[in-house]
Amino acid sequence: MKVKFWGVRGSIPSPRAGTVRYGGNTTCIEIRTDNNELIIIDGGTGIFPLSQTLLKELPVTANVFISHSHWDHIHGLPFFIPNFIPGNKMILHGAIDPVSGRGVEQVMDVQLQYSYFPVREAEMKASIEYVSLSPGQTVQAGSATVKATLLNHPVVNFGYRVECNGKSVFFTGDHEPYSNIYSPEDESYEEYRGLIAAQEKMVFDAMQGVDVLIADSSYTIEEYPAKKGWGHGTFDSCMSMADAVGAKILYCTHHEPTRDDDVLEREFAKALARHPRSEGMADFRLAREGIEIEF
Repeated sequence: MKVKFWGVRGSIPSPRAGTVRYGGNTTCIEIRTDNNELIIIDGGTGIFPLSQTLLKELPVTANVFISHSHWDHIHGLPFFIPNFIPGNKMILHGAIDPVSGRGVEQVMDVQLQYSYFPVREAEMKASIEYVSLSPGQTVQAGSATVKATLLNHPVVNFGYRVECNGKSVFFTGDHEPYSNIYSPEDESYEEYRGLIAAQEKMVFDAMQGVDVLIADSSYTIEEYPAKKGWGHGTFDSCMSMADAVGAKILYCTHHEPTRDDDVLEREFAKALARHPRSEGMADFRLAREGIEIEF
């Protein structure tokens, strides 16, 4: 299996001199099975440079999995070049919107209005299919299985575990560690603690023993108190999670858009110092645009 990062910034594209090393595109991950079948997780701006590389292998069938519908995870989809070329096929997977009741087709429908984009879906030449997923559902994508797990974010957010020939990768999308919204003296405290413990167990079970864990680590532990409830993790929470589930490698991603590369490396180093490694423990790394992992 191969994994390549095409976008690792969170919230908004951040191209500038200070982000050149790690990249300024928003979330997009390319996964190739051992049979070279194409799986894409999230359609941030990184999906545009990815799509340019696909022109040399047309026709393309792309299974695209959307973690959630916030802009930085979908706003590159209208620029996915194979959709404009006959003979290609995109199968878009994602959650049902509990507010509108509509499936993942809403992600494209909203963006491809003339008010926001000059080309309607009806004018695109490729075949586009939609698969709306429920929490816990597993689907086949070529020779790989992909399971959707509900994580903690202000909108429905699926983490995806992709497995093929005994190899596995899990991407969290945007995820904040679970915490109790009640104070200990509140009568609802114990009941809510039980609910979040069950939810965390479900998430950790879905990640258990994964070869590559890619996780939202937007904030430092110093920044987090002011951002609590925004739906994002920290370097430290991701490192603790990787150790808890027995992941082999952790890639921290969704880098804070205001954080330049030098500061990103400095804050990551501080977190590493708080989570010393020994033989057999997970290897912690920063996700970088252009990195390709083969395992």
